[in-house]
Amino acid sequence: MVANDYFPPWFSVAPMMDWTDNHYRTLARLISKHAWLYTEMLAAETIVYQKGNLDRFLAFSPDQHPIVLQIGGSNLENLAKATELADAYGYDEINFNCGCPSPRVAGRGCFGARLMLEPKFVAEAVSVIAANTNVPVSVKCRIGVDDHDSYNELCDFIYKVSSLSPTRHFIIHSRKALLNGLSPAENRSIPPLKYEYFYGLLRDFPDLTFTINGGINNIDETNAALKTGAHGVMVGRAAYHNPWHILGNVDTAIYGVPSIGLTRRQVLEKYQVYGDSVLLKYGFRPTVRDIVKPLLGFFHSEPGNGLWKRKADSAFQTCTTVKSFLEETMVAIPDSVLDSSFAKSPPGREDLFANIDSLLPPPYRTRDEGSVYIH
Repeated sequence: MVANDYFPPWFSVAPMMDWTDNHYRTLARLISKHAWLYTEMLAAETIVYQKGNLDRFLAFSPDQHPIVLQIGGSNLENLAKATELADAYGYDEINFNCGCPSPRVAGRGCFGARLMLEPKFVAEAVSVIAANTNVPVSVKCRIGVDDHDSYNELCDFIYKVSSLSPTRHFIIHSRKALLNGLSPAENRSIPPLKYEYFYGLLRDFPDLTFTINGGINNIDETNAALKTGAHGVMVGRAAYHNPWHILGNVDTAIYGVPSIGLTRRQVLEKYQVYGDSVLLKYGFRPTVRDIVKPLLGFFHSEPGNGLWKRKADSAFQTCTTVKSFLEETMVAIPDSVLDSSFAKSPPGREDLFANIDSLLPPPYRTRDEGSVYIH
């Protein structure tokens, strides 16, 4: 299957290290048929050096389409090899990470968000990736890095990468990254959001596709961004911590099609069958805890949620199957919750982008030409 078979990525779930693994994506797809799902970032080196163990890192069920593989790295040879190996798994798009501020990533030479300082290299990297796959290659980046945070510098990056490579889709996290002194968590909240930069890109690069990321936490805000012109919206932690209310409304409220129509209980039953089928598949992993982790937000703000989590803490110590875990813990949740289908998403800021036109930066002028950019 290829990307053309699916709705556009009007709503996608962000790639999140240690979170958007196979288990979470399985749960997400049980709730929404049409949200685009991203893998965790996989380093090119991991793919190359684990060549004999690739299923553990790259395999996914056909149900997970549409799905995007995010790759990180700064070695062109390894990026080429990793893409060639990953291509056999049939991802719908490959995304190149230029946004991760984690010291584990950005600190390893030119990698993650630090790559925004090297747009010509990024163009070369995504060209190498594109040469080894037939699916589209996108870039996820910040709006700037450290003191390199002007709108023109962001545009220089977009201009050079799109001019020197086949990449036409950019996912823009609308905060800059501070590579020294802030943790990854602080980098998601302390640098201010500058949505005006994102909407400036829409104006100045009309032939490119842009997805907005950062600070958008519910369906109302997603629709507000789309109505203001965003080609797509990427939501991260909100979709992880409250999957039922966020993902459960994507198909109807974003894509305008019927929801899957399952109750929470039915989703859990399907997820339990999956979970027990992969339990300890790779030796000591995945454990019951690994598989249950994505469920910890499943009853967000519902009656019984606190008691359920306390029972879960205890059950992790004793349960050896996902089925026994759920049997032991679900008694905490009222039947009225378990047998309910999707409710409306919590309200959000529908006016989030109301005044964006008055905040837009001046039109981009290329350094090369000193003139307004027309691609």
